[in-house]
Amino acid sequence: MTTGWQARDIPDQSGRTAVVTGANSGIGLVTARELARRGARVVLACRSEQRGKEAAAGIRREVPDALVEFAPLDLAELSSIRDFAGSYAHDRLDLLINNAGVMALPYGRTADGFETQFGVNHLGHFALTGLLLPHLLRTPAARVVTVSSGLHALANIDIGDLNSERRYRRWIAYGRSKTANLLFTHELAARLATAGSDVVAAAAHPGYASTNLQSAGVRMEGRRAAERIVGLGNRIIAQPAESGALPTLYAATGPGVRPDSFTGPKIQGWRGAPTKSWRAKWTTNDVASERLWVASEQLTGVTYEGLKA
Repeated sequence: MTTGWQARDIPDQSGRTAVVTGANSGIGLVTARELARRGARVVLACRSEQRGKEAAAGIRREVPDALVEFAPLDLAELSSIRDFAGSYAHDRLDLLINNAGVMALPYGRTADGFETQFGVNHLGHFALTGLLLPHLLRTPAARVVTVSSGLHALANIDIGDLNSERRYRRWIAYGRSKTANLLFTHELAARLATAGSDVVAAAAHPGYASTNLQSAGVRMEGRRAAERIVGLGNRIIAQPAESGALPTLYAATGPGVRPDSFTGPKIQGWRGAPTKSWRAKWTTNDVASERLWVASEQLTGVTYEGLKA
């Protein structure tokens, strides 16, 4: 991996099309902007129409010739995911960036009854990738990059309680959802290889980046002291979103990115240039990844046509 790789090192993306979920803020916005800067057509897949369109307009102001467009996508609602995939009108899909996510929220459920963090962070992206799979398979050298977290180390999945119905602990649920992202990448890479596809499934994480992800949960509960602490950490410790997006951008566009790789910041996994990241052993367990895959198909009703175990 190139030492000190930066956004300026992104190769020309002209003629390529990317979908970035959660592209209205944070590392998703930076990812979309830098891909557009290098010539890609970028679909900003966002829950809020207002924030999505504002993000697209902001990118155009900074990159006047940017090819960006907003499309509505709510990962907490399977019908929205199906609508997004069904209305995808481009003839190719080179990059699918599964970036959107929620962190350490109070217990809640998605529109389809899934625990919110597992439902949005894993099941939503599992369904989206499966529904967009035909576009990926017919695009040469396409990549799927799923954004996990170093905090996947907090917990392995519990295959018997994927929706945390027996006991809910917000940080454990978050860790499980991020472990699920890595198990999904592991299994997707294996199935693509079995099918003889050149689509690359990889994962990345931003380290500790200053975004609104950390504060959403405490803000929802009105915990003002905790929100101030989070804000202080973002200002003093965290790296900016521009740096946090680099592992994602490298996994999406860097040379020689291997299937099932996990890219993160170089310095203690928190900050710095992108490099190969440590991951817990349980995230490469073949039995666990297959069991999660089967459960995810059953829960979402989305099957990956053409990809067998």
